[in-house]
Amino acid sequence: MANESAGVLEERESAVETERESEAGLPQSAPPERLPESPVVVNDARDSLVPLSLKELVAHRELLYFLTWRDIKVKYKQTAMGAAWAIIQPLFMMLVFSVFFGIFMGVSTEGMSYFLFFYSGLLPWTFFSTAIMLGSVSLVNNANLITKVYFPRIIIPASVVGAGLVDLLIASVIFAGLAVYHDVSLSPKLLMLPALFLLTTLLSLGFGTWLAALTVKYRDVRHALPFVTQVWFFVTPIIYPLSVVDEKWRWMMYANPLTGIVEGIRASLVADKAFNWTGIYVSTALTVVILVGSVYAFRRIEKSFADLI
Repeated sequence: MANESAGVLEERESAVETERESEAGLPQSAPPERLPESPVVVNDARDSLVPLSLKELVAHRELLYFLTWRDIKVKYKQTAMGAAWAIIQPLFMMLVFSVFFGIFMGVSTEGMSYFLFFYSGLLPWTFFSTAIMLGSVSLVNNANLITKVYFPRIIIPASVVGAGLVDLLIASVIFAGLAVYHDVSLSPKLLMLPALFLLTTLLSLGFGTWLAALTVKYRDVRHALPFVTQVWFFVTPIIYPLSVVDEKWRWMMYANPLTGIVEGIRASLVADKAFNWTGIYVSTALTVVILVGSVYAFRRIEKSFADLI
C-alpha cells in the first residue's frame, strides 16, 4: 500500500509540474523513458550458423577495393624495380632449386623439366605464404582504422589476399612463358588451373583471416609463424614429387591442403599424367572447413578487437 501511495503522489507531482510549465509558457519536459524489463546486450557474438553477412560485405565492397589498392601501392612505393619483385622471388628460387636439386642431386620430376616442375610448385606457395604472413599482422597494422570507424573487420585480411592476387597474376606471366617454351599442349586439363588457383586463394583467405584474429589476441603468433612456414614448405611437395613418399605415410601429406593443389597444377601441364583426385578432393574439403571455421572464429573474437588491439 505504501508503494502504491508513493507512486500516486509522484504522478500527481509530475502532473502539477507539467501544468505549471504550461501556464508559464515553458517547454514541457519529455516523460522519462521506460527501462526494458530485461538487460539489452549491445555487443554480442553471433550464434548464427552463417556468421558472415554477405549483404554487409557487398555494401562495403568499395572499401575492400580501396584497401586492396592501398596495400598494392604501399608495397611497391619508392621501389626501383616496382612490381618486378613479384617475379624475382619465385624466379630465383626456381633457378636455385633447378641447379641444386635438379642438376646436382637429380631429384625426380616425373618427366617435367626442372624449371617448370619447381616453378609450378613455387607459384602457389609464394602466394599462399605471403598472404598468410601479411594477413596475420593486417589487423594490428590497421589498429587506428579499427578503433575509429565501423566496417566488417574481415575486409582487412581479405584486402591483403586481394593484393597478393595481383602479384600472382604478374608471376603467372613467367609461368605461362615456361609452359609455352616447354611445349605444354593445349588440352582440357588446363581448365583445372583456374579452379586450383581459386582453391589456393580461398585457402589463403581462410588461414589469413584466422591468423589475423589470433595475432590480435596472442602476439606470439607473429614470431612463431615464420618458423611454421619454413617447416610447412618442406612438408609440401614443392622440391620433390608426392610419388617419392612411401604409400603408408602419404595420408600425412594429404593432411596438408597444399599437397593436392600443387600436384593438381603439375598434372594439368602434363598430358599423360593423371590427376590425383584423392589429393584434390581432400584439399577442397579441408579448404572449405578451414575457411568456414576461420570466419566463424574471426566473428567470435571480433567483438574484443578494439579492447585488445
